[in-house]
Amino acid sequence: MARPHSRLSLAIVLAITLIIAVAPQPAAATAAPAAFAHPGVLVSRAQLDFVRSKVNAGAQPWKSAYDQMIASPLASLSRAPKPRAVVECGPYSNPNNGCTDERQDALAAYTTALAWYITRDSRYAEKAIQIMDAWSAVITDHTNSNAPLQTGWAGSSWPRAAEIIRYTYTGWSATGVNRFSTMLRNVYLPKVINGSLRTNGNWELTMTAAALGIAVFLQDKAAYDKAVNTFMARLPAYVYLTTDGAFPKGPVGSGIDTRDEVVDYWQGQDTFVDGLSQETCRDFTHTGYGLAAIAHIAETARIQGQDLYPQIADRLRHTLGLHAKYQLGTAVPSWLCGGSLTLGLGPVTEVGFNALNNRLGIAMTNTQTLTERQRPAGTNNLFVAWETLTHAGNPN
Repeated sequence: MARPHSRLSLAIVLAITLIIAVAPQPAAATAAPAAFAHPGVLVSRAQLDFVRSKVNAGAQPWKSAYDQMIASPLASLSRAPKPRAVVECGPYSNPNNGCTDERQDALAAYTTALAWYITRDSRYAEKAIQIMDAWSAVITDHTNSNAPLQTGWAGSSWPRAAEIIRYTYTGWSATGVNRFSTMLRNVYLPKVINGSLRTNGNWELTMTAAALGIAVFLQDKAAYDKAVNTFMARLPAYVYLTTDGAFPKGPVGSGIDTRDEVVDYWQGQDTFVDGLSQETCRDFTHTGYGLAAIAHIAETARIQGQDLYPQIADRLRHTLGLHAKYQLGTAVPSWLCGGSLTLGLGPVTEVGFNALNNRLGIAMTNTQTLTERQRPAGTNNLFVAWETLTHAGNPN
C-alpha cells in the first residue's frame, strides 16, 4: 500500500506539469540550422532556378534585368582582378588604397557567378573563380577607420559568389575553396562579427549581413547564431515603431539610453513615427544601406530555415513605406528633419518588397510604386546588385 506522502508527491508533480504545460513559453532561442542549405546566401537554388526559367523564357522584368547585368563591366570576361595584401580605407574611402577595387571585384565575382548559373557558360564560372582565387592568395588585412565597413561591404558579396560556384559548378579546386575559406575566416570574419555599437546603424547591419553570409559558407554555427542575435538586438535601434515606447531604443550596450542621447544619435530628430530610421535625417543613401542589409539578413536566414520575416515584418514594411513615400516626392513636413530630406535611397527595396508583399501578402503601395519605377534595379557599387533579377516576384 502506497504511503500518504507518495500520493501527495504525485499530486504535486501533476500540478507542476500542468502549470508548465499552460504557461506562456519564451520564444525559441536563435539556433543555426542542423544542416546549412547551399547555395544559401541571399539566393537559394530554387530562387536561381526561378530566375533562370524566367530569363530563358524572355519574361519581364527578369529579361531586362539580366540584359542590364550582362552588359555591366562587372560581367566582363576580360576583367583583371586587382588584389592587394592590405586594403586601406579612410573616412569616405579617403585614402582609397584598394577599397573600390576590392568592392568591385567582389561584386564582379557575384555577377559572373549569377551569369554562370543562368547561362551555364563555364567561362563565367571560371572568371568568378579567377577573381576569388586572386584575392584569397593575397589579402591579409583591412586598415584605417573605414576598415570594418569596407570589410562588411566586400564581405557581403564574396560568400554570395562563393556559394553559387562551390555548390553548382565542379571546377573550383579544393585548394581554391580551402584558401578562400581561410581568407573569410581570418581576414573578414574577425572584422565584422563583433558589430559596431556606436557608429551609425548601417555599419553594424552591413557588417552583420557579411558575418551571416560568411558563417553560412564556413558552416560556422556559432558565428551564425551571433550574427542573428546581433541583428535582432540592433534592429529596434535602427527602425522605430511606436510600440517601442516614447522614443527609440539605443543600441544594446552602447550607453545611448536617455531621450537626449537618442535624439542626438538620431541626427537631432525628436519626433518619432513608425518606420523612421536612425539615419533618415542624415540622408536616404546611408539609410538605404541599412535597409538593404536588413532584408539581406532576413533573406539569408529564411533560406537557412529560420524565417525572421514574421518577427520583423511590421518594422520593415513601415520603414520601406516611409522612405519610399518621400523618395517618390511627397512634401516633407516641418517636423521631419527640419522639413528637408537628402534623398537617394538607391536600388534597395526589391528583396524586402518581395518578401513582404509577394510572399506574405502585405499591401505596400508606396514601396511597390518605387520598386517598380526603379526596375531593373542595378547595383549601388558597394554590396547591392541585380535584385530585380534575383528577387522580383520570386516565390521561393
